[in-house]
Amino acid sequence: MIITPEGKAEEKMTKILCIETATINCSVAVFIDGELISIRESNTGGYSHSENLHVYIKEVLAESHLEMKDIDAAAVSRGPGSYTGLRIGVSAAKGLAYAVGVPLIAVDTLRLIALAGRDKMDASLYVPMIDARRMEVYTAVYDSDMCGVKEITASIVDEMTYDFLPDDKTVCFLGDGMKKCREVIKHPHAVWCEDIYPSARYMWQEAFHRYENAMYEDVAYFEPFYLKDFVGGSPSRKK
Repeated sequence: MIITPEGKAEEKMTKILCIETATINCSVAVFIDGELISIRESNTGGYSHSENLHVYIKEVLAESHLEMKDIDAAAVSRGPGSYTGLRIGVSAAKGLAYAVGVPLIAVDTLRLIALAGRDKMDASLYVPMIDARRMEVYTAVYDSDMCGVKEITASIVDEMTYDFLPDDKTVCFLGDGMKKCREVIKHPHAVWCEDIYPSARYMWQEAFHRYENAMYEDVAYFEPFYLKDFVGGSPSRKK
């Protein structure tokens, strides 16, 4: 409840700006009281986030008839995912939160992929997978209520990796790490959800829960959840 300058009591609407850049999908959305007001996202097959992100932020705010000072919180996908993508998104969210003095909220990227999969396909369990090179993926397991069944890990996938999953349950594998593992995974009730990426359109529920319960990040010290330390490769030299 807020009091207007005229002394009238009005219900305060919660406005959250959501940013997702953990994979090749660049996505920005504005929610007001749970309603998706505006969204911009693109997936060009590469990382164009540095060119698109701030343009998308301006566009969704304008389409929502808001200025940044009107936002109650900035939410960002925290990872795991691309080092470059995560840093671009987190840096933008931190800068905006600091500039206008609003809370910074972080949401798990793998959960967003699971939510996107549930929106497309019914299953008992959802296994989001983000490509981490070779046969390694960042992964977790969620049930149909989006409760965590297995914590987030970096796993090298082989025929035994998902043996712990019940044989009588339908298991939806999804995310950009799924395709390379499809021939290896032998679960009897596996289903494959193609072309699913984390998106800002699925951030509201978790972002609002964290906002309501003051589960904020420290704007000065928050870092993306990389899960693994970055190891840079040496450039090849021509002989």
